Amino acid sequence: MQIREGPGRRPAPSAVGALRSPMSAMMLAMVATMASFYVAGRLWQDAQNRVYLIKELDRRTGQGQSAISVDDTLKVVACRQQGKRLASLEMELAAAKHEGFVGKYTPETNGTHSRKKPLIVIGIMSSFGRKNYRDAVRKSWLPTGSMLKKLEEEKGIVVRFIVGRSANRGDTFDREIDDENRSTKDFLILDDHIESDEELPKKTKSFFANAAETFDAAFYAKVNDDIYINVDTLSAMLETHWDKPRVYIGCMKSGEVFSDSTHKWYEPDWWKFGDGKSYFRHASGEMFVISRAVAQFISINRSVLRTYAHDDVSVGSWMIGLAVKHVNEAKLCCSSWPSGAMCSAL
Repeated sequence: MQIREGPGRRPAPSAVGALRSPMSAMMLAMVATMASFYVAGRLWQDAQNRVYLIKELDRRTGQGQSAISVDDTLKVVACRQQGKRLASLEMELAAAKHEGFVGKYTPETNGTHSRKKPLIVIGIMSSFGRKNYRDAVRKSWLPTGSMLKKLEEEKGIVVRFIVGRSANRGDTFDREIDDENRSTKDFLILDDHIESDEELPKKTKSFFANAAETFDAAFYAKVNDDIYINVDTLSAMLETHWDKPRVYIGCMKSGEVFSDSTHKWYEPDWWKFGDGKSYFRHASGEMFVISRAVAQFISINRSVLRTYAHDDVSVGSWMIGLAVKHVNEAKLCCSSWPSGAMCSAL
């Protein structure tokens, strides 16, 4: 007997699964894709937010840029290494000197040409209208012409008259100095300084700064144009100070600070020297010597170094804050004539 299937009979479960399986996979794939996009979008947004917050924090705290760049850091490290090397060489030099080895003035070789590094640059402070003083110096201890060149090449002693410029640039005073210099070739003209008796401290500062930039010497000396110098005695004395990289040599003194405006040595800034009104230790202004490191310091800091009414006091004030060896050298007391003196007033 054949049995007919009724109209309400359902398909087998396996058949239903077969129909739904492709559609379910498609839906699942779509959901997974959308979820991936969503997660990726959130991650990207979070990253952008973090970048924004970091930049905003840097802007508000002033740390957007590093205070010291990598290049600056490397320069500091290199300077420290050079400082250690210099300290080691100074110790070796001191030990050698203790054993009896004394540094001498020797030539340096530059490529194929041999040249001598100057032992000292002597700046003779002069001014307009003092040609007679300059001529007296030339006739007494400063050679001229080829002998001046020989003094530089053989003994390493460079001597120049130091003169500034006129307030009326190019006037008769300037032309007279230029004409004299063309004839004698023994001037260092300070184009950045206006010649004036009241500006001698600034002139001395300008000389040391310009000399340090122009001549690679071991020492630099300031001398008045009415002073006689024994250059051989000076050279011998300087050889005893090769082991002092920062040295300040002169006839050391102190003295009263004058607050009376009518006094010859009046100091407008007298109140800065305390109730005792006494100057600190400094070298007499007739002549004194500083080493290259000190001259370089003056050159680098010339715009901020304070000057007082007198150049000797001004230079002495610059030495106070530095690790400088003060040498009281009686042979540089030019106003007197002690045994073995190297300078005196003309």
